[in-house]
Order: sequence, then C-alpha cells, then structure tokens
Amino acid sequence: MAPKQTYTHNELVDQLQKKDQGAFSYLYDNYSKALFGVVFAVVPNQEDAEDLLQIVFVKIWKNISMYDSSKGRLYTWMLNLARNLAIDHTRGKQQKMKSKIQSVSDSVYALKDHTSENTASDFLGLSNILNELKKDHKEIIDLIYFKGFTHEQASKELNMPLGTVKTKVRQAINSLKELTKKEIFN
Repeated sequence: MAPKQTYTHNELVDQLQKKDQGAFSYLYDNYSKALFGVVFAVVPNQEDAEDLLQIVFVKIWKNISMYDSSKGRLYTWMLNLARNLAIDHTRGKQQKMKSKIQSVSDSVYALKDHTSENTASDFLGLSNILNELKKDHKEIIDLIYFKGFTHEQASKELNMPLGTVKTKVRQAINSLKELTKKEIFN
C-alpha cells in the first residue's frame, strides 16, 4: 500500500488548478465531512445534503481557477461555496412552495364574492376612511389588500412600474394611518 499523499495549502491549490485528480481525491477525503456538515446544517435532509455535497465538489473542480488566495484560505472559500449552495437550494424550494400557494390563493380570490369584501370593510368601519384616500391609493389598496394581488400582479393590472406600485402602497398605508388617527381622535 502506497503512503498517502499530503499537500501544503499552496501545493494543494496549485495541483487543483492544474486539474490533478490525486489532489482532488485528497481534497474530497479530507474536507467532505466538514462540507457535508455545513450543507446538512442548512438542508437537514440526508439525501438532499448528499446531492448538494456532490454539486459542491463539482463546482470546486470547475471553479478552482476563481479561488483567490489573497482573499482567504481554500477551506473558507469551499465552506462559503457549500453554504451558499445550500441556502440557494432552500430558497428555491421555498419559492416553489410559495408559487404553489399563490396559485391556490388566486383561485380562491377569483371565486370570492365582491359583496363580502365590501361588507367586511364596512363592518370594520374602513369604508369611510378608504373613501378619503386619493383615487390611485384606493385602487392599489383595493387590489393588494382586498383582492389579494401581489405587487407584481398589481403592477401589471395597473400598467405601472413595480417600484411605483410599491411606493404608492407605502404612501397609501401612511395616508391610512393618518386618516385612522383622525377618525379615532375625532
């Protein structure tokens, strides 16, 4: 049995950048458990974490030329790569779930009776306050809070840039706060 090859930090980086498979095997043998721990901490599913670990090592192999030793040690670079990949994976799953929930919500709002939303706002005493809002603010509040539109959907519905919609929502909410204060203290 041949003695195990060892590398200094600089030798390992140099050999990895030369695409030396022996250096890559050494890297995997010595760092896979630590990287798996980082991935598993973010993605606590054994199978998903193992798949992500494999992707991490493929990214290391393909992107080792991007490693800059002046910015930190190889180990730190690999940990950040693993952590970021795990976080991206988690966000991707959350986004898929969120879009599924949103499509169900859209169906519910499509079936909702308009009289019920008017009754609900009347019951809360909001009708009078909402009627005092500027027309564009009232329209945005109606779309987002009573009809359940997302900002993006409201942007398309109103043919208005997304940033403008967000600004108008913020302005409308601030106006509602002021109008509500007036209503309470009068």
